[in-house]
Amino acid sequence: MLDKTFGIVSPLFPDNFLLKELQEPVFKGQTRSEGWRRLQLDRIEVMLEVHESEILNALEQDLGKPPTEAFFELIALRQELKLAQTHLKSWMRPRRVKVPISLSPGEAFIKLEPFGCVLIISPWNYPLSLTIQPLISVLAAGNTAVLKPSEHSSATSELINKMFIKYFPKEVVQVFLGGSDVASKLLEQPFDHIVFTGSSEVGKKVMQAASKHLTPVTLELGGKSPAIVLEGADIAVTAKRLIWGKSLNAGQTCIAPDHLFLQEKLYTPLIEEMKRALTNFYGANPLKSPELSKIINNYHFKRLKSLLEQAQNKGQILCGGDIDESQRRISPALINVEDREDPLMEEELFGPLFPIIRFADLNKLLSEIRQQPKPLALYMFGGTKAEQQKVLNTTSSGGVCFNDVIMQAGIPELPFGGVGKSGIGRYHGLAGFEAFSHQKSIFKRPFWLDLKFRYPPYKLNLSMLRKLLN
Repeated sequence: MLDKTFGIVSPLFPDNFLLKELQEPVFKGQTRSEGWRRLQLDRIEVMLEVHESEILNALEQDLGKPPTEAFFELIALRQELKLAQTHLKSWMRPRRVKVPISLSPGEAFIKLEPFGCVLIISPWNYPLSLTIQPLISVLAAGNTAVLKPSEHSSATSELINKMFIKYFPKEVVQVFLGGSDVASKLLEQPFDHIVFTGSSEVGKKVMQAASKHLTPVTLELGGKSPAIVLEGADIAVTAKRLIWGKSLNAGQTCIAPDHLFLQEKLYTPLIEEMKRALTNFYGANPLKSPELSKIINNYHFKRLKSLLEQAQNKGQILCGGDIDESQRRISPALINVEDREDPLMEEELFGPLFPIIRFADLNKLLSEIRQQPKPLALYMFGGTKAEQQKVLNTTSSGGVCFNDVIMQAGIPELPFGGVGKSGIGRYHGLAGFEAFSHQKSIFKRPFWLDLKFRYPPYKLNLSMLRKLLN
């Protein structure tokens, strides 16, 4: 049954699209059973297994991802699937709530039920995992879905469409390809929840469109996620982890370290180790390395090239920054930044450019970070336990990771999401199941105890009520 082809669904948004066809199975209760939900998760599991080589090829076409990096997307999805399959029964179980003695006898509980049909608008940088990972939570929670993958990662998006046509009936999941015009038409529909991953500017438009129908949203955005290196950090390991995190997917990762704050006394030794790590990872000529991904399209390539040229003209390049325009490849660049008003510090870079800023006082630095929009991630290497606690207590970010980068997103039990301009809501694991479920409050009482003093004319005065409350 799992490899059955359910029929061709037009990849373009049709004029006769009926959202009710996807909402109806939910509202009729057909998606409430554990069996229905497990069937959908099993379909995804088989789909990923059968089409693994096609997935790796599509990611290579779109982003030049080496097989190992492309496989990371599959690993993330399989971890998410395994967690949902293992815990689905317990997640679905009604949660009992203690009833006050004044309302006894009775029982209260919370029942998690699906919203309806969820729209998932996914980005191009991790086009497979950031489409299917939220979908796993959506289906586990008993919803149906419409997927709008990015037009910029066309090979992967077309493969997603092909796979879902094959493995899912159209009343459970539909896929629509196309650009912003298709996304706009979808956003006009009264979906029951919307998930968007992308830029803050587009996130605002999604939220504005959702407000017309009072549709709840989960927005996974981004921002300039800082990394801080303090005394006590292992310089060699720190250098490798920073270079890996900044170079992964050519820096096109929403939780990549955007820029680096480095204590003055650590500047020279860490820069030297970072240069060494770059050579060890990508060789003397990184542009020829099969391990380096490419920039997604000409627009983003030219944007990054312009920033590089400005830094080169000011003599800021410490290492790297070579370009191959024909292949849209940029070697990771370490860039010295003295002025916080530098163009490199204005917007999220989303590329392999790594501004490095020296600082002397941690308290002053944290004060400056608090003045900026809240990032999706904050990284800190080294420092004392007291300094780590200070970072936790005096900054706000979607997540914090000590002595590493990006790896926190690989823990499916750990909720993932932003705060402020870096996002609204969270998912992964139980957090995702709850995010796409309505928590219905239920209270049941018998008829046999019906005390007269609750009804008018009231016999209890305020003094007696206070005694009862105490």
